[in-house]
Amino acid sequence: MDSGGSPLRLTNVYNLRMTELLYQTDSYLKEFSATIASADEANRAVVLDRSAFYPGGGGQPCDLGTLEVNGIKYPVDKVKKQGDDVLHFLGGNEPLPAPNSASFGTLDWARRYRLMRTHSALHILCGTVFRDYGAKVTGGDMEPLKGRMDFEFETMRGELVREIEAAVNVEVGKNREIRVKILPREEAFQIPDLIRTKINLLPEGILQVRTVEIVGLDLQADGGTHVANTSEVGTIKVVEYKSKGAINKRIYIEVQ
Repeated sequence: MDSGGSPLRLTNVYNLRMTELLYQTDSYLKEFSATIASADEANRAVVLDRSAFYPGGGGQPCDLGTLEVNGIKYPVDKVKKQGDDVLHFLGGNEPLPAPNSASFGTLDWARRYRLMRTHSALHILCGTVFRDYGAKVTGGDMEPLKGRMDFEFETMRGELVREIEAAVNVEVGKNREIRVKILPREEAFQIPDLIRTKINLLPEGILQVRTVEIVGLDLQADGGTHVANTSEVGTIKVVEYKSKGAINKRIYIEVQ
């Protein structure tokens, strides 16, 4: 996601530390306090020293919400990761808050929670398909309560899709705990089948790997936000499937 403005130039940097990513360890954090670390007037963007806003990635859209500074409530229209920082693009016409100002962030929680349910549903789908058919993921995307995932399947038919739908909802009903851990890279890559995508998307420079485990079903590297238990997901409905190539089949789901 690009800013749509001029190249990002962060000015008046008072805090050179990376943004503390609060969402990585607590997906249920709805509000948080932070300090403005830097500001970019041209793009109406600020960097915070800590943030619960998910900046997008791995097919999951960024969070939206508000940032209140000195009594002014700015809409957070977009969030983007840039290096070690998280950029918060602010709407409205009020002057941009100055660096070193105290702020209070509030997520659009209804939207975030729908995305958490959807992301966990896609991991249930991924884990079930990998367990039952050994098919790896070749792509994926999501919106609140709907998403799609591409798999290495040579053939896809209605009967198979119905089997997959039934199997994933069995897993939802097992009330499986979903655990998040951040591990040293060497330790993480000792886990068999940690990368479920056909291409390893983790850059070499990443020293710590965040893992998401659906206990008893799935364990893989992932940076997004999830619910704490499969029971929170709801019913997963496979609404469509398509062939996207000789060994690439797409499954569309909705979460109800």
